Amino acid sequence: MKNKSLISITDYSIEEIFEILDSAEEFEKNPVQNSLNGKVISTLFFEPSTRTRLSFESAINKLGGKIIGFTDASSSSVKKGESLKDTILTVANYSDLIVMRHPLEGSARYASEVSPVPVVNAGDGANQHPTQTLLDLYSIRKTQGTLDNLNVFMVGDLKYGRTVHSLLQAMSNFNPVFHFISHKKLRIPDEYKLFLNDRNIKYYEYEEFVNLEKADIIYMTRVQKERFADPIEYEKTKDVYILKNKMLDETKENLRILHPLPRVNEIQTDVDKNPKAYYFQQAKNGVYVRQAIITKILGI
Repeated sequence: MKNKSLISITDYSIEEIFEILDSAEEFEKNPVQNSLNGKVISTLFFEPSTRTRLSFESAINKLGGKIIGFTDASSSSVKKGESLKDTILTVANYSDLIVMRHPLEGSARYASEVSPVPVVNAGDGANQHPTQTLLDLYSIRKTQGTLDNLNVFMVGDLKYGRTVHSLLQAMSNFNPVFHFISHKKLRIPDEYKLFLNDRNIKYYEYEEFVNLEKADIIYMTRVQKERFADPIEYEKTKDVYILKNKMLDETKENLRILHPLPRVNEIQTDVDKNPKAYYFQQAKNGVYVRQAIITKILGI
């Protein structure tokens, strides 16, 4: 895996995924090390981020590395009209690895093709978010004791939700049953249904909360206002699916609720005290998983 960019979750084999998860377990036991001493990591965030950016920065700091970059493209030469290629080639001169979030689908793949140093995709539009997927897998395995044969409910924005797309592809290696709950305008794209059909993975689609008593994982997502060209369409769909604490009364003991965050209205705050709520611990797990990713890519 040395010097291998991570752009899509499909870039990693099942063996590599398990290597990351096992390494993350070790980092959780001992997160403060000095393995990145002398290494410089660039974080280029062309879109806003809280958890992804800060967990990457926390991971790097805990391993003794240095961070450069920007959190707002308007503070960089992009504002002056610099191309993505020129930005990447320039930043690569100062970096051992680049972590990038960008609003355009395919931008991370392009960056990895022109960059002389590895690139990690921290989200490219509505396409992929592989490091989130790996921390989701880590959270699922940690709470369920396995990744195999689980009933996974995905709720909310399944059309634009890049975390959903990546997780669907990754979990398909472990014989899940998917239950997709969404507004008809936010259904899972056909390309992902074809992906599941090709692998004989069962899935069901609903337009309301049903069958939650079967769920091992409920993966909630927000309706992403920034992906809508028409604000009226956003208003029609933003509050359709709200998870309430009383809805969890008849669910399995092992059920865990995940959310890539940020949360808007889709999980009521009274759910936070329920032991089945796991989304804040899920965010914490991102530090250990990103430590594992960075060290493996750099061959440390």
